Amino acid sequence: MTNSKTLFLAWQDKALTRKWFPVGQLDVLKSSSLYHFRYIRGAEEAQKQTGFLPLCDFPDFYRSYESSELFPLFKNRVLAPARPDFQAYLKQLNLSEHADPVEILSVDGGYRATDSFEVFPKIERGEDGAFRCRFFLHGWQQHVNESAQQRLKTLKPDEKLYVTIELTNPATQLAVQIQTEDYHMIGWAPSYLLDELVQALAAAPGDYKAKVVRINEVPAPSKQRVLVELSGHWPANYAPMTTQKFQPLKESSPVYFNQSA
Repeated sequence: MTNSKTLFLAWQDKALTRKWFPVGQLDVLKSSSLYHFRYIRGAEEAQKQTGFLPLCDFPDFYRSYESSELFPLFKNRVLAPARPDFQAYLKQLNLSEHADPVEILSVDGGYRATDSFEVFPKIERGEDGAFRCRFFLHGWQQHVNESAQQRLKTLKPDEKLYVTIELTNPATQLAVQIQTEDYHMIGWAPSYLLDELVQALAAAPGDYKAKVVRINEVPAPSKQRVLVELSGHWPANYAPMTTQKFQPLKESSPVYFNQSA
């Protein structure tokens, strides 16, 4: 892991809209062993549209929180290293045996069946505008047809995929579809990455590449069935994940999170 890393917390309104909102930002400063959490404007948007409330661990939208340890909300989303299946878990994520919890969350997404949150990393922009990101395929369990379900069973690591913009998605209107080379629509990119991926597709569609990284069979969770990698280039003036919904809310002084209390 580099000296610092940023993860975002996304929340899905499962009750009404099925829409995803980025609601929080976790900054990790490795050199000082400091973890900093704050809400972003996506949380206000979620509150206005769906009634989203602050989390128990972070009860005030307008305070920031600091800790010398990874906050329980995030730590509890990573399998404990003492578990006998921990190495198999890392293999499912295509990570090395030395991966730390933040690296794991960056790929795993912190999915839990008991809540509506996912974690995703800030996509870094290279000096030439290049980027690369990985995520697990969304929506394949419920929303693709039978022929696509069968095609999913034949996917292989390193298999090339196509990426297209969908303009009439019934849930989100705009979406990024993932297709096989023989034109089976097998799922979607996470909607919380939509703005960044659409910008790259619009700016340099010829530079866009997608492939299967790994296929995880049962008993791996269905949410982690297909790991996909996308790469491309952003326009010269584009800064990823800096739009209004990613801006931090105005804060008062930070609260130190005492995990031993």
